[in-house]
Amino acid sequence: MAHEFSDATFATEVLQSAKPVLVDFWAPWCGPCRMLAPIIDKLATELAAKVVIGKLNVDDNPQTAQQYGIMSIPTLILFKGGKPVAQTMGFLPEPRLREFLAPHIG
Repeated sequence: MAHEFSDATFATEVLQSAKPVLVDFWAPWCGPCRMLAPIIDKLATELAAKVVIGKLNVDDNPQTAQQYGIMSIPTLILFKGGKPVAQTMGFLPEPRLREFLAPHIG
C-alpha cells in the first residue's frame, strides 16, 4: 500500500529517506490519478525493499505541490538523497512506470 505524504511529513518521510522515494502528486477528482492508484499501491508493496512509494494529495497539501511546481496531475517525482532525480506527468501503465523507476532503484 502506498504511503500518504503531507506538507507536514514531506521533509522527514521523503527528503530525509535513506531509500529513493517516488511521490505521486494527485487529487481525488482527477480521473488519470484514480487509474494510476492501483498501480502505485501494487508497486509500493512489491518494491518496498528498494523504494518508498507514496502519494501527496495536492488539494490538501498545496505547499509541497507549489514548491515543486506541480501544474498538472498526476505528476510523479522520484527523489534520491533529498533531491528530485526524475519526473513524469500523466498516466503511466505499469510497464512504463517500472521502466521509469528501473534506472534509479537497481
